[in-house]
Amino acid sequence: MTTPAGWQPAAEPLGQLVGYLKDSLSGHDQNAQKLATMMLTQAKTSPDMINYLTYIFSNGPLLASLNVGEEYQSLARSSAALNLKNTIKSSYNAIPESSRAYVRSAVLVCLEDPNTQIRNFAGSVIAETVQRGGVLGWPELLPELLAIASNERGNTSQSAQEGAMGALAKVCEDSKNELDKEYQGTRPLEFIIPRLLDVSSSAVAKVRALAVASINSFIPQRSQALLANLEALLVRLFLLTGDQSNDVRRNVCRSLVLIVDTRPNMVLPHMAGLADFMTTQQRSNDDPELALEAAEFWLAVSENNKVRASLSPHLYKIVPVLLESMVYDEEAILRLEGGIDDAEVEDREEDIKPRFVTSKAPVNSSHSAVNGKESTAHYTQLPVTEDHDEGEIEEDPEDDDEAVDIEEQWNLRKCSAAALDVLASTFHSQVFEIALPYLKENLSHQDWPNREAAVLAIGAVAEGCMDSVIPHLPDLVPYLISLLTDKESAVRTITCWALGRYSGWASHLGESTDRKRFFEPMMEGILNRMLDRNKRVQEAAASAFANLEERAGKQLTPYCAPIIKQFIQCFERYKDKNMFILYDCVQTLAEQVGPPLRRPDLIECLMPAMIQRWSKISDHSQELFPLLECLSYIATALGDAFSPFAVPIFARCIRIIHQNLQQYLVAIQNEIIDKPDKDFLVTSLDLLSAIIQALDSSKSGELVKSTQPSFFDLLGFCMEDPSNDVRQSSYALLGDCAVNVFAQLLPSLPIMLPVLVRQIDLDNLRDEDTDTGFSVINNACWSCGEIAMKYKQGMVSFVDTIYRNLITIINNPQVPTSVRENAVIALGRMGVDCSQNLAPHLAQFAKPFLDVIEPVENNDEKGHAFLGLNRTIEKNPQAMEACLIEYFKASSAYTKEDLTTSHLDQTIGSSFQRNVVGFRAMIPNFDAFINQLPPTDQQKLRTSYGL
Repeated sequence: MTTPAGWQPAAEPLGQLVGYLKDSLSGHDQNAQKLATMMLTQAKTSPDMINYLTYIFSNGPLLASLNVGEEYQSLARSSAALNLKNTIKSSYNAIPESSRAYVRSAVLVCLEDPNTQIRNFAGSVIAETVQRGGVLGWPELLPELLAIASNERGNTSQSAQEGAMGALAKVCEDSKNELDKEYQGTRPLEFIIPRLLDVSSSAVAKVRALAVASINSFIPQRSQALLANLEALLVRLFLLTGDQSNDVRRNVCRSLVLIVDTRPNMVLPHMAGLADFMTTQQRSNDDPELALEAAEFWLAVSENNKVRASLSPHLYKIVPVLLESMVYDEEAILRLEGGIDDAEVEDREEDIKPRFVTSKAPVNSSHSAVNGKESTAHYTQLPVTEDHDEGEIEEDPEDDDEAVDIEEQWNLRKCSAAALDVLASTFHSQVFEIALPYLKENLSHQDWPNREAAVLAIGAVAEGCMDSVIPHLPDLVPYLISLLTDKESAVRTITCWALGRYSGWASHLGESTDRKRFFEPMMEGILNRMLDRNKRVQEAAASAFANLEERAGKQLTPYCAPIIKQFIQCFERYKDKNMFILYDCVQTLAEQVGPPLRRPDLIECLMPAMIQRWSKISDHSQELFPLLECLSYIATALGDAFSPFAVPIFARCIRIIHQNLQQYLVAIQNEIIDKPDKDFLVTSLDLLSAIIQALDSSKSGELVKSTQPSFFDLLGFCMEDPSNDVRQSSYALLGDCAVNVFAQLLPSLPIMLPVLVRQIDLDNLRDEDTDTGFSVINNACWSCGEIAMKYKQGMVSFVDTIYRNLITIINNPQVPTSVRENAVIALGRMGVDCSQNLAPHLAQFAKPFLDVIEPVENNDEKGHAFLGLNRTIEKNPQAMEACLIEYFKASSAYTKEDLTTSHLDQTIGSSFQRNVVGFRAMIPNFDAFINQLPPTDQQKLRTSYGL
C-alpha cells in the first residue's frame, strides 16, 4: 500500500483532522462535536482530503503515535471511513485516479484488520467504490475478494476471510444489477455464483452465512446465471440445513423463501422435509430472527397459488407452531404487563407517524377504486430497515426518541398470525379443526399472554374459517365482549381488533332479536373502548369500529346518534395521534350511511366538533390531511346540507393551495428552502371537489366565482404541477367543475383544454411515472368526456388532437384496462356533438372502441359514449363494414324503450334503432348476416328493434 506519488501527510493537519474525526462521532461534548462537523465540512474542499481520510482509516498504529487514546482510536478510524465513503458517494468522478488507486489498495488491507468494525467499514467503502466506479473500474476486485474469502492461498486469517466475504456481500447487495450485465461477452455473475456456492462450504461459519446471503441478493432478480445454478444451490441449502450456526440456517431459510417466490416448483418435491426443518427452526427460542425467517416460509408458500396446496398434509405440524409463536415473548410481556393509563398524556411529535395521502381515485363511476379497510393491522409488515453488520456505526444515527415503535415492528408473532390468516383462507375448516383444541384451552387461560394470543388467533382465522366458526359465535362473541374489560390493556387491544373481524356476521344477522343480542353489545363495547384509559386500546377500538362501520354499512343508520355522541367525546379527549384514526371513523360512517346523516340533530351534533378542530389546526399541520379527507366524505354525505359550513372551508382550501404554490415557486428558485408538502394540495383539491359536487350548482358556482385568487387560475397551475398526485386530483376537480359549474369554467377552457390535451398524450408519460401517471391520464380522460358533454361544438378545434391521443391509449395493451375504458368513453362522448369531425376516423377506431367498451357496466357514461358512436356511424356507415357483427352484438344489449339517458331528446336506444334499421336496408341478406350472432343476441336484436 503506497500513497499517491508526490503526496505525504503533513503532521499538523493530520493531527488536527484526527481530532476532528474523533470528536465528530463523540457524544460526550456536543459543542466539540458541532465544531468538528463544521471543520470537516470545510476540509472537504481540500483536494488532499481523500488521501488524508484513507491514510487515517488504514493506519491504526499511527493514532497511538499521535497520542490518541486507545478507546478513541477506533472512533477516529470509523469516522474517517464514514467520511471517505460519503466523499466517494458524492464526488467520485472528481477524485484523481492516483487517489482512487490509493483507496483501492488501502481498503483491501483493512479487510484483515483485527477490529470487526474496521473490517465492516472497509467493506462499505469497497461497495460504494464499485457502485460509483462500476465493475470495470476495479476489475481485479471480485476475484481477489473470493480468493481471500475462500482461503485460496491457504494462509489467510479467519478475520480476513470474514472481512472479504462481508465486503463481497455488500457489493452483491448494492450492485446486483451491474453484476448481471454483460461486459466483453461475459457476465460477472456467471463467475460469482459458482464461487459463492464453493465458499458456502467454508470452515468459517460467518463466511458460510455471508456466502448464502450474497446469493440471496440475486434470487429475486431471476438472472440466468442464478437460475442455471438453482439445482446446485438447492443441494447446498439442504446440506446446510444441518449447520450448527444459527446465522447460516437463518440465511438458508431466507433463500428458500426467495426461491418460493421465484421458482416455487423447485421446492415442491421437498415440502415434507422442509416442513420438518422450518417448524424446528421456528421453535428457536434463543434466536428470534431465525424463528422469524422460518415463519416467513409459511407465509410465502401459503400466498403462492402454485404450491400452497402442498401444505395440506403438513398442517398438523405447521398450525400448532404458528399458534405457539403468537404468544408474546418474555421481553414483550415485561414491557406490556399492567399497561399504563396514559390517555391524558400528551403525545410527542415523534409519536405521530407521517401520513401518506392517497390521491383521488379515478372518478369514472364504473371504474372507481375502492380503498377497503382490511383489518389486518395487528400483523401488517412494515418496511424492513437496513441491517447493520456487527460493530458498524450507522451513518446517520437517529435520536432514540424517533425510533420505530416496537409494537409496530414486524416480528415472529405478527408473521405467524399473518401466515395463519392466509392458511385459513386456503384450507378453511382443516385449519380451524387443528386450532380448535388450542383455542378452547387458551381463550380463558389464567395467564394473560395466552388469552391474548388465543384472541389474536381467533381473529386471524375469521376471514378464512367463518363457516366453521359461526356455530361457536353465539358463545364466543359474548365472551370476547367480556374481554373488552380485561385488566390487561394488551388483551383489550387485541379483542377490539378480533371483534372488528366478526362484526360483519353480527351486523347482518337476520333476526332483530339476534342483532340486539350480539351486534348492539359488540358495537357498544367497541365504542366504550374508544374512550379507554390506555391510548393503544383507544387506537385499536377506533380502528375496529371503522372496520365495523365498513362491514355493517347501512345497518348503522338507526344508531347514528349514539355513535356520533361517542365520537364527540373522543374529539374532546383524544390526543393528537389518535385523532387521525378518529377522522377515519367519522369519514367511514359518512361513506357507509350517506344521506341519512342529513338529519338536523345529527348535523348539529357532529359539525361543531369538526369545525372546532378545523379552527384549531394551523394551515401547516399534517393533521389537516386526514381532516380534509374526512370533511370530503362528510360533504358528500350531507349534500346541500353542508352549505352552512362550505364558505369558510372552501376559502381556506383556496388559501392553502395558493400558499403551497407560492412556497413551491420560491423553493425551486432557492435550493436552501425546503419544498412544501404536496399533500396539502392533494387533500385541498379533493375537498373542493367534494363541496362542488355536494352543493346545489348555484351555490357551488357562487363559491367558485367569488374566490381570490381566481379559482381556475389556481386549478390551471395544479394541472401542470410536477407531482402526479396533485395532477390526478386536479383533473378530478376539473371534471367535477364541468359537471356542476360549467358556466364558471367556460371562460377558462381555451387555456385549460390545451393543458388537458398534453396530459392525455402517452408520449409525455415518463417510464418511471407509469404507476401513478396512468391514474392522472385516467382522470384526464374522464374530465375530457365531461367537458365534451357540456362544451359541445366548442370542442371542434381540439377533436383531431384529442382523437390521436385517445386512440393511442385505446390501442395500447400496456395501458391499464380502466384507462382504456375511460379513453373510449371520452371518445364516444366527444362524438355526441362532434360526430362530423370524428366520422373520417371511424374505420380506425370502431373495432377497438367496441372491444374495449364491451365489458363496461351499463350506465349513463357508457350510454353517452354509444350515442356519440351512433351519431358518428350515421355520418359514415360504410366505415363499419369490418366490425358490424360486434356492433350488432353491442346493439342487442339495449332497447329503444328502457333507457332514460338522452341528449337533445334522443335516447340511446332510439339512436341504435335508427342505425340498425339503416344497416338492414344496406345489407342484401340481413337475416343470414345476423345469424353470425349467438342465438340469444339475435333474439334480443330482433325483439328490441322490431326486426
